[in-house]
Amino acid sequence: MALGLTYATSQTLVRMRLAAFRHALKDQNRVSWIGTGAFVGLVLAGGTIWVAARGDSDLLVVALAVWMLGWVVGPLFAGGGDETLKPEYFSMLPLSPRTLSAGLLTAALAGVAPAISLLALLSLVVVGAQLSVAATLIALPAVALQLLCFVLASRLAVAVYGVLLQVRSGAVLAAVVNAFILAFTAQGWALIVAFVSTDVQGTMASAARIAPSGWGLVAVEAAGRGDWLRVLLAFAGLALLAVVMFVGWSALLVRRTTATRSGRKPRRLLTATGPRDAAGAKELRSWTRDLLYGHRAVFAICYGLFFCLMPLAVGWKGMLPWAGPAALVMAGSMSSNLYGSDGTALWTTLMTPGSAGPDVRARQRAFLLVFGPPTLLITLLLTWWSGSVSAWPLVLSVLPALLGGAAGLVVACSVFAAVPTTDAHKRSGNPLNSGENEGETMGVVWVMLILVSLTAGPALVAAFAWSWWGVAVGVASGVLAWWYLGRLAATRLEQRGPELLTLLRHGRSPSEQAKKTAQYDHIPRWRRTLANYCLGFGAIPLFPQAVVPAIFLLTNNTNTKSWFLALHLEPQWHWPVIIAMAALGLTMYTFGAHTYLNAKKKSR
Repeated sequence: MALGLTYATSQTLVRMRLAAFRHALKDQNRVSWIGTGAFVGLVLAGGTIWVAARGDSDLLVVALAVWMLGWVVGPLFAGGGDETLKPEYFSMLPLSPRTLSAGLLTAALAGVAPAISLLALLSLVVVGAQLSVAATLIALPAVALQLLCFVLASRLAVAVYGVLLQVRSGAVLAAVVNAFILAFTAQGWALIVAFVSTDVQGTMASAARIAPSGWGLVAVEAAGRGDWLRVLLAFAGLALLAVVMFVGWSALLVRRTTATRSGRKPRRLLTATGPRDAAGAKELRSWTRDLLYGHRAVFAICYGLFFCLMPLAVGWKGMLPWAGPAALVMAGSMSSNLYGSDGTALWTTLMTPGSAGPDVRARQRAFLLVFGPPTLLITLLLTWWSGSVSAWPLVLSVLPALLGGAAGLVVACSVFAAVPTTDAHKRSGNPLNSGENEGETMGVVWVMLILVSLTAGPALVAAFAWSWWGVAVGVASGVLAWWYLGRLAATRLEQRGPELLTLLRHGRSPSEQAKKTAQYDHIPRWRRTLANYCLGFGAIPLFPQAVVPAIFLLTNNTNTKSWFLALHLEPQWHWPVIIAMAALGLTMYTFGAHTYLNAKKKSR
């Protein structure tokens, strides 16, 4: 009876998941995101199979470890992963935790990401075919068990991460881990180079075989040698691991759908005497009490530290002075939806006459207080540690420009381009999930990364041209951006506050969604797809292949070539390649922006 109920539940949830996926394909933006992810995944899966076909088992087992790591950490950067079917939707149904977990797990296997991972895991079949018929047959169940462990590890990681985010110390720990992983994706080359230079490739392969991600390959190789005891042990380990992760995930689902918020300590009341002080105290309390606010603050600062400390693995201190500016850029992008995070709580501001200006300025002051002192301290200490005298005017010019620019942009962006999210008091048991607009939120974050970085442009140019006079330019540009963008945000909030509250409360209506998408209907699909790729990947040639190597050449830091193409060429080709890469990146951004701006103009 229980088995039949589990089967029926799984079948129903799979059908719901596929129906939601078909509905998502009607949204061109989501189609672009899905298509981009699928293309990148297919390329990586093809590379994994190619490694297997070459017979390089050491590299293959490391690649499989990277795949499992991607399943674990990927959802942490994508709003908690795919939660089309939330456990809260089914909490009132007479389903046992195991039945619901089994159904949700089966539904999770019906998606694009599992299909691509299945393709990558077919590399085990390729390895088995090179060994023997028995190894090929053993590879089939190994693929199935390995894929099951991948998905379960992803679900369990998100559940554990959600529990951590509900405790202050856990939110801080999760932010540190998250920041390290994201920084590793950008600067991990330094650690890899350090590992390779110390001849630890074999050690990495041995460690990857010990990890669960390598047990399937161990079983296939053991079958090829006729070591059936090792095959049984590998299969038993995968099966036991899957059962343990399933039981743990089920327990956390129960906690998620039944947890209460009682028993909290009473909070000290506000004692401010005026609207300005009250708004400032309220906003500071948001940064210290809301665990997601605190998580984002710690994440931004730790990201800047990890991003610039990792090159120390190869003995390069050139990135140390830029830890503070990197943290500010990340802080601005992570705070780009302040009013959207408030949700319906915005009505308390709108119902108080004349509160728009004080509220906007309070958010700006809170941002300066939260990120200003730590980034200044980090910049001073690490610049002194680097021993680079020429870096002082550069970083001290850029820092105030970024601080003021970010403080102005976060309020302007959150008022002019707010994204509806789940109210704080209605958040699910998964704090990573902020609603159904994760794609739009990530788009705003990417745009803010570019905008906040551009606010440092005048100060950086002035510092290169006139050295310490760049500090005055940086302070002036930062104050101007803080004041002017804050004024724009306050005026917009005063004039269009009710419309913003309606958007945050109800989301966009079907007619607004249709109007938003209809303005792009006349654009050919190939051009729209190409524009999305240009906007998504234009940063690669512009920043790491043009801006960063240009800074290296101007500061005479050419010892570390990394993946910067220009620095690997002869000196006479350095600047031509940098200029060409910059032109390519700007052309990609121009094409993408012109495509959509022209479409909006025609729709009007």
